[in-house]
Amino acid sequence: MKLRLRLANGTVLLGYLSRELLSKVFTTTAIVVALMEILALLEQVTEIMHRKLGLSGVLYYAVLHLPLLLGNAMPIAVLIGTLLTLQQLTTSNEISIMRAAGLSTPGLIKLLLPATIALGLLCGIVDDQITPRTEQALAQWWNTTSRHAMTHRHNYWIRADNDLINITYLGGGGTMMNDVTVYHRDQRSLLQKITTLEDVHYIHGHWYGTPTHVLSVINPTRVDLLDTPPGQSVRLNWPASLTPGYIIQLTVSFTQSINTMLDEQRGVLPSSQSPSFFLTEILGRIMLPVTFTVMLLLAVPVVYIPPRAGTRSWLPIWCLGAGLLFIVFQGLLRALGNAGTLPSLMAIFVGILIFILGVITVLLRIEER
Repeated sequence: MKLRLRLANGTVLLGYLSRELLSKVFTTTAIVVALMEILALLEQVTEIMHRKLGLSGVLYYAVLHLPLLLGNAMPIAVLIGTLLTLQQLTTSNEISIMRAAGLSTPGLIKLLLPATIALGLLCGIVDDQITPRTEQALAQWWNTTSRHAMTHRHNYWIRADNDLINITYLGGGGTMMNDVTVYHRDQRSLLQKITTLEDVHYIHGHWYGTPTHVLSVINPTRVDLLDTPPGQSVRLNWPASLTPGYIIQLTVSFTQSINTMLDEQRGVLPSSQSPSFFLTEILGRIMLPVTFTVMLLLAVPVVYIPPRAGTRSWLPIWCLGAGLLFIVFQGLLRALGNAGTLPSLMAIFVGILIFILGVITVLLRIEER
């Protein structure tokens, strides 16, 4: 009977704490996302109106940009929401009552952990399944509606099988390209031929281009210029997976699902990034629940605020500062991992490990007082 009563009380407390945490995290997320959306619209609304897209264009941009903003706002929202929850429980003496009933700080963390992990999984699903699709659609729409897309010079690189493709001008939502150079390589990655195309178009599921120069590499000291029919369009043997939408994703949006990045890393799909970039991004997305757990731990010291201090304590400010420092530090390591300067495992796990050990040390010091 005592065990059954204990389990029932634990379930009630788990539900209560989870509701309090989730309500504050989602409220904070809505506020942060709204502010970020307003700032993004203030930056782009003039260009949207200049393209004569009207209010529908503004709403279309806002809706498609929402998943990316949600994924960016969730970590800081989890930190702020947890701080608000724990501070409210502390100042209302609910933490003191829980401690008197025998609930320790590790027990409190265990009760808050399921909701935190669920938020991490939710954010991971949004980042992996929704954001790549909306960002690709947004980038393709933005490129299509631009009247000057073909006049903006770029330097996009795509690796398709053994070929390297350099794109200078991209328009029509990825269906039109100008000044394209294809570097054909053999199985040993040795250069065999260089084809320069004046324009490339996507028609009925295939790519067609107009060659201007074709250089054949005979050996390291000899290069021959091959004859090309003037103004004649030829069909290119590019992979069927290299669609206009996928080209936009590779060159503009850069947001992809884990399955897509794994296929690119194995060479099944064309890619525009290095293997270290893919490994770092995959590990970072998988470790989102652990990242959110670190945010939870960084907010836990708030429960040690004396009830009489109330909102006058500086401890929540220090916890918030520690959380922001973790986000900046983790972002810096992740950028180094993406560039291949730092090993991907180190880029993802070092920051998490340092801050977890730091929070545990702080909590042990506070408990000893």
